[in-house]
Amino acid sequence: MQVLRPFPNPEILNLSVSVGHGGEACIYAVPLDDNLVAKIYHKPTISYAQKLRAMLANPPVNPTDNLGHIAIAWPQELLQAADSSGKIVGFIMPRIRGMRPIMDFYNPGIRRQHCPLFNYQYLLRTARNLASAFAALHASGYCIGDVNESNILVSDTALVTLVDTDSFQVTEPLKNLVYRCSVGKAEYTPPELQNKTFADYDRENYHDLFGLAVLIFQLLMEGTHPFSGIFQGGIEPPTYQGRILSGHFTYSQKKQVPYLPTPISPGWDLLHPSLQDLFVRCFEDGHHNPRLRPNAQTWLSALAAVEESLLTCATNPQHLYHNHLDKCPWCERTRRLGGRDPFPSLVAIASKQHLQPRPKLQSKRRYVPTPRITQPLKSNYPVYHWQPINQQFYHVPSRKKLNPKVYGVIVGVMGLGLLGYLDVMIKFTRPFVSQNPYTQQSLMSRAANQTPDLTKLSFTDYYQRGHTAYQRQDYEQAVVNFTQAIKKNPQSAKSYIDLANSQYNLNNYEAALANYNQALKLDPQEVRAYVNRGNAYYMLANYSSDPNREYKQAIADFNAAININKNDAEAYIRRGVVRFEINKYINNSFQEYEKSIADFTKAIKLNSSKVDAYFQRGSVRYQMAQYSTDYAAEYKQAIADFTEAIKLNSRLAKIYLKRGMAYYELAQYGEGIADKNHVQAVADLEAAAKVSLEENDMDNYQQSLSSICIVVANKCDSLLSNSTLLGQSN
Repeated sequence: MQVLRPFPNPEILNLSVSVGHGGEACIYAVPLDDNLVAKIYHKPTISYAQKLRAMLANPPVNPTDNLGHIAIAWPQELLQAADSSGKIVGFIMPRIRGMRPIMDFYNPGIRRQHCPLFNYQYLLRTARNLASAFAALHASGYCIGDVNESNILVSDTALVTLVDTDSFQVTEPLKNLVYRCSVGKAEYTPPELQNKTFADYDRENYHDLFGLAVLIFQLLMEGTHPFSGIFQGGIEPPTYQGRILSGHFTYSQKKQVPYLPTPISPGWDLLHPSLQDLFVRCFEDGHHNPRLRPNAQTWLSALAAVEESLLTCATNPQHLYHNHLDKCPWCERTRRLGGRDPFPSLVAIASKQHLQPRPKLQSKRRYVPTPRITQPLKSNYPVYHWQPINQQFYHVPSRKKLNPKVYGVIVGVMGLGLLGYLDVMIKFTRPFVSQNPYTQQSLMSRAANQTPDLTKLSFTDYYQRGHTAYQRQDYEQAVVNFTQAIKKNPQSAKSYIDLANSQYNLNNYEAALANYNQALKLDPQEVRAYVNRGNAYYMLANYSSDPNREYKQAIADFNAAININKNDAEAYIRRGVVRFEINKYINNSFQEYEKSIADFTKAIKLNSSKVDAYFQRGSVRYQMAQYSTDYAAEYKQAIADFTEAIKLNSRLAKIYLKRGMAYYELAQYGEGIADKNHVQAVADLEAAAKVSLEENDMDNYQQSLSSICIVVANKCDSLLSNSTLLGQSN
């Protein structure tokens, strides 16, 4: 693609390397300047151009300018069409490097791996810098609008950068124009805007402030959302939308709410009283009067004050806590988490003890572990990326035969043991060397740039470096090297595919999509590009206002892969998964379910060792049993499929979980020997909890415990009243 860069001297830019892709635009590397990227709209409009001009005319103050850090990735130059028409097609903005999504820091499992020395003071400083960026934007008359965790990047020195700034709400007071933000994410949307069409509303600062408070809460409470909790009602737990609309702040101080905090979350007392007051003002007082929410400057000042009052633990200097507490809460939390320290000591990090799997609990029942596959497939083999269906993208109420009381996540059920974290193997950083009382300041000075001179490397060198990084799951470095390989050889389809695979593993599905597209332009017969592009469309449906569109695109790609290679089992599995997803939430047709089953059956015929083909086929049959008049036969077929999957891999908790619930529902209907089915259900759910805990798979661990609450309700009731996190020790 060619565009015109009109200033300072007009020049044509040849944009060939995509580094990101979205529904409205594609992002390209700027040739000869690695510090810039170009964002080009798919369908540029006059409104886009006017909004960008308004942004360029009134840039916000950069609160970390004195540190040489960009806190707000603001547009810098306009780009025009190359046909000399003067049409604005996009803009140049700074390229942000060496930063990760904020979730990687408030999620304790991920934080332990890639930045274990990022302690509680770092989290407080991140919150301060985040509040500082919000304050700077609000002072210049801007609203973010779409506040969410994916638009905020954080460095290992607690610096913050806001990205996707052209989606912000922009106002031109002199022209009385407001360029609205038309998108948002429910978890960060205030109650007054829930279930609203965002494009119909002018955003106000106090709308942003709700999302800011949610993010600060997540930073300081180990990733816990302020509206998450164990639902105490007798129906299915409401979504975040429903909870926020109702004002059901889980830690409410002024009214009773039908939720208990999840045992995995830290206690409310962990927060400094002044911060507790601000959260109450935001989520309770601000529920009916949004103007009562604390502004960004108030948060900034409060966070600065409480950071200055932190105490250091005598046992582990990495444990810092507020001075209103009489003992270190992190030592206690480490004990309750079975030795999993949220902020490991320098000694533990030096010995890599923090990277070791959590010690397995002994059990009276013997399980023979099967080695896990921890390395991705080699690049010269098909690399298929996907995720099992374990979440709803959107929900249509369905008729259910069973309506058990669902309690949610509990700990210590039936002697299952202590909690653990889901860990991901990534790099870690060194300790901070100095502190600074100023708000917009890094806690850790950056090391000198030690990047070697790579200008003389060849295509093969870069490709091999990318392959090596990919093999060790350093996907960021893989992206860097595959990008350089493409610059050396733009005709290498495999490089685009491997670049896209790396971006996919970083959850950058838009960028992956763009590079799969480029690979298929170079080699239209590349099966793995079609399959992986279909997987990217499938994941993008999670963020789409019309997910059916992405599902259809995914199926088209799987069809294309099958047309090229009719023996590709993975393409059949993936097509079956998407067909199931569409049918489950849109059509609910038995004929469509049969199409999914046919795909999984075909995959099994092609490769009988495909665990997921059995699991997914069982999942479809389990779903069909919810509506079928011959539900017993469907449940039994589902159980048979889950059993085959377990024979192939006994270390997948999700299979035990599904089979356990199938047995339980059969027992509820009185089919066969009800007591035997009930006993088997309990055994499967115990196995699911045990395996997921040993594998540090917290999602399935929590689901297993929630399901045990259903099956053994009296046990769950007694444990929910227990305020401790400790389970039975063996």
